[in-house]
Amino acid sequence: MDLWIAFTISAAFFQTLRFMLHKVLSMGTLTSTGSTFARFAYAMPAAALAIGLYLRLTGQPWPELGPAFWGYAWMGALGQILATICVVALFRQRNFAVGITFKKTEVIQTAIVGLLILGERISTAGWGAILIGLVGVLLLSDTPGAGNLLKRMMTRAVALGLASGFFFAFSAVGYRASSLEIDSVDPFVRSGVTLSMVTLSQTIAMAVWLRIVEPGQITAVWGARRTALWLGLASMAGSLSWFTAFTLQTAAYVQALGQVELVFSLMASVLFFKERITRRELAGIGFLAFSILLLVLVLRP
Repeated sequence: MDLWIAFTISAAFFQTLRFMLHKVLSMGTLTSTGSTFARFAYAMPAAALAIGLYLRLTGQPWPELGPAFWGYAWMGALGQILATICVVALFRQRNFAVGITFKKTEVIQTAIVGLLILGERISTAGWGAILIGLVGVLLLSDTPGAGNLLKRMMTRAVALGLASGFFFAFSAVGYRASSLEIDSVDPFVRSGVTLSMVTLSQTIAMAVWLRIVEPGQITAVWGARRTALWLGLASMAGSLSWFTAFTLQTAAYVQALGQVELVFSLMASVLFFKERITRRELAGIGFLAFSILLLVLVLRP
């Protein structure tokens, strides 16, 4: 198994666990923004410690970070913040598995953003597989009993899902681009340094925002630390896996294989949250799962 494949599967698993904890926190005293802040605040110390120990044990110096690194890193950081807020808000609209599936439109959007920013191209067969995934998204976004087709498509859940995919696409491309700006042949140095700098920036920025706009949420995040701590650790493990995979492979390939998260999220929805999945939703998830298999085949380097 290629190293990037192993890290992508690991990332999908930890990301599912992270979003499960996000949903638990969002049903408590935390707002969508507060829950998002908890993720970064509790992940930041673990990420800094991990890369610090790795550099010390391997005898490598801290790499120089230029303007291009910070530009791409902050693009990814902002995209991830906005995307996570959208997903947490989405959990209040639909069940866990469907919420995660809406988010996975990031695969389609990452391919487009990757082409525009990094010039990473996808074959005609790859685009065909992506269109099959779109059928699954349409099935999931068609809410019964909400009027005609246009009204059913123009729902808050659809808007949040598509927005999260849009922002996650910029996040993925930004993180890949920033990690490639680091002058090191070690993928763990590239991913670890990027992760630690990104989570530090996100924690500071969101702390200032919450202090001004949502006073009391920082205290609430500290009060929810028993769950938020695990959220931070799952986030750190997942993000480190994503960053390493992005360093080793193009963002579109990684996001395509990352659709395996749908399998994990379906299991979590049924087994943990005891949510009912309809036949229509299963059909939508099935189309997306089929598109994953095709993407893995046609996007192989």
